[in-house]
Amino acid sequence: MKNLPFALNILIFIFAGTTCTTPIEKPKPNVLLIAVDDLNDWIACLGGHPQAKTPNIDRLAANGVLFTNAHCQAPVCNPSRASMMASLYPSTSGIYFLNPDIKDSPIAKRNTLMPQRFQDEGYHVSGAGKLFHNGHGINERYIPNYAGQMGGFGPMPNEKISPYPGHPLWDWGVFPERDDQMPDYKVAQWAVERLSEHRDSAIWMGVGFYRPHVPQFAPQKWFDMYPIDSIQLPVHIKNDLDDISQYGKDITRLEHVHPPWEWVIENDQWKPLVQSYLACVSFVDEQIGKVYKALENSEYAANTFVVLYSDHGFHQGEKGRFAKRSLWEDGARVPMIIFGPGIPKGVRCNKPVQLLDIYPTLLDLCGLEADSLHEGNSLVPLLKEAESGWPYYARTSFGPGNYAIVSEGFRFIQYNGGSEEFYDHANDPHEWYNVVDNPKYANLIEEHRAQIPQKHHPILGEKSTGHLSFAATEAKQKK
Repeated sequence: MKNLPFALNILIFIFAGTTCTTPIEKPKPNVLLIAVDDLNDWIACLGGHPQAKTPNIDRLAANGVLFTNAHCQAPVCNPSRASMMASLYPSTSGIYFLNPDIKDSPIAKRNTLMPQRFQDEGYHVSGAGKLFHNGHGINERYIPNYAGQMGGFGPMPNEKISPYPGHPLWDWGVFPERDDQMPDYKVAQWAVERLSEHRDSAIWMGVGFYRPHVPQFAPQKWFDMYPIDSIQLPVHIKNDLDDISQYGKDITRLEHVHPPWEWVIENDQWKPLVQSYLACVSFVDEQIGKVYKALENSEYAANTFVVLYSDHGFHQGEKGRFAKRSLWEDGARVPMIIFGPGIPKGVRCNKPVQLLDIYPTLLDLCGLEADSLHEGNSLVPLLKEAESGWPYYARTSFGPGNYAIVSEGFRFIQYNGGSEEFYDHANDPHEWYNVVDNPKYANLIEEHRAQIPQKHHPILGEKSTGHLSFAATEAKQKK
């Protein structure tokens, strides 16, 4: 029995003397995915911001394993979500930026995506909100019984609330009046209703929340939790970019749509941006709590594996920027929590793990056959023992040739053209000091450098922010 898959005995044999009865099939475990858009480490259990109030996410973490060193494979929505659902690196699929769809990648479309695989295994599959990237019928295409976007990034005011004149989604402040006008409220209600229903088969349910993605709107009561005069700004230093190459600066700024650092400071908007983000995080935490409570009160409570994760991080002034789309810790690190039957509670794991590990992990937990096309690794060994040997690194890319490699304690970044960065997190948790030229780290740097893929798929798609930024940075470098 000890060699059977973790947390699952598919067949239980009951012996009476020397006679073996007919095998009894144990119910398949259920799966509940909770995706949160643009959530960085500003949750209480990760300590990213000292004022963050997230009691429900913290409760999930207390009931399972909190991965404190988890990373996306691309610091932008579409490629990160495609990578996770297919368990393929962007450098393999060619999906680096906000387009194309998975079906337009000759490599990625060969993979059976996670929702379809679980449906093929006899699960009732359903979802709502943002699980794959929004728009063009993508969630409808890949999620059976998809319930809808529930309003997406809306509702939108008639005029922008913030003074920023740029992209219409880049807005922040108090709006609308009530929680029930928010799409995430509706997504949570859908999940609560579905969890109250009986199914004869196991379920795979995806619950995708939109906040704290811009526009960073929430009703007044969530802003009241964070009075503007009390807001603490992220810790930062002047001249943080002095040891970063021009390429490293350009790829995080050229053709981007977020408010520039200079505009934010000149218009005194740093505290309002932080306040709005924290308000949105607490609002979505409340919605997550509703889903969790419904699960606890459902027939699925004792036999469900739950995964909470974000698609990438988000800068709130660190490195002089306000957005995602970077290979630094603030852009690439994500919350990840896994709990369910047989998984120890209240455990923190600092091994480097990745979003594309989630799919093979769920197959393993559910006793399903592994997929040889997957590039992720099952996290079951770490769910058993958080300090067990783990030979893997985490990798993030933003266009071919631009990579971050993360181990337990270090981040290595390499850009096209050869410029590099190396950070020692034990001594520099905020990545303020690039020590790539320090001979003390030479061997470690070489070990990380060896993880850079030697081949990468050409860029697919066109004209998104990432495409434009990559092209502009490459063009500037060649001048």
